[in-house]
Amino acid sequence: MNESVKLNWFEKEFGFLETGELYDILAARAEVFVVEQDCPYQDVDGKDHDSIHLWAKNEVGKVVAYARITPPGVRFPDPSIGRVLTTMEVRGTGTGQELMERAITVCRNRYAGQPIRISAQQYLERFYNGLGFATVHGPYPEDGIPHLEMLWSPGSEQGER
Repeated sequence: MNESVKLNWFEKEFGFLETGELYDILAARAEVFVVEQDCPYQDVDGKDHDSIHLWAKNEVGKVVAYARITPPGVRFPDPSIGRVLTTMEVRGTGTGQELMERAITVCRNRYAGQPIRISAQQYLERFYNGLGFATVHGPYPEDGIPHLEMLWSPGSEQGER
């Protein structure tokens, strides 16, 4: 990761989020998924309550990276990482890689021995392949954007770091 980017990382279950933290997370999700990607969709989908929220703030307190980890049975039969985002100001710094590595670690710690399933935007397939995810289905449209269902398996060569 670029050393000039100083981030503070947080991980909380929904019930432990402070109101301001939830507001900042939802603002970042709207900034990237709704405004930047010009994709009107229902972001508040009822899965946040059951999820673990992982995010990073920059030196001025703005959320610049975020991922939502859902337990088995909420989005997929397996644990899942979704709503993955980095804001423009940290793209190209390694923050997305660090975010996903941290999210995989959360899944491995909380759901030991289980695979991790994601629904990834198709253009990011190589990025996720580099983290040990393999495409298992797709492409298919999700909110008007081509997506792939991808799976990370424990014990895979790339998955074991």
